[in-house]
Amino acid sequence: MLDPSFIHRWFDEVWNAQNESAVDEMFAEDGIAHGLSDPEGNEIRGPESFKKLHRQFIETFPDMRILVEDTVVEGDKIAARCRVTGSHLGRGLGVTPTNGPVEFTGMTIVRVKDGKIVEAWNEFNFMEMYRQVGALTLNLQ
Repeated sequence: MLDPSFIHRWFDEVWNAQNESAVDEMFAEDGIAHGLSDPEGNEIRGPESFKKLHRQFIETFPDMRILVEDTVVEGDKIAARCRVTGSHLGRGLGVTPTNGPVEFTGMTIVRVKDGKIVEAWNEFNFMEMYRQVGALTLNLQ
């Protein structure tokens, strides 16, 4: 049975410790991350593409922390419910820094083969993130 500590390690090393080499170690060369895209709108494929996205977020939120609040394991998949916090201090998303806090939630399901993520489905509340950094305004009346 797959150990849920794998997904904790992913978020702790890749995101919280900002250890880019952990991407190479834990994300398969032909891995795909559904729900995450590059600037051209293509789904993230492979470690190099993922590392570009990683750098963009680290530049934007250099103190970003991702807490895994819950996990479920079934077969070769791990589902994780997460809380993301940080400070908007950089221009990595093309938005002038607010220097203010951000907090949003998300979920991911990863399929693991031979100790690496081969496929991931991501549903993070990026609308809430963009609202908090001032890149999205809702004019509901």
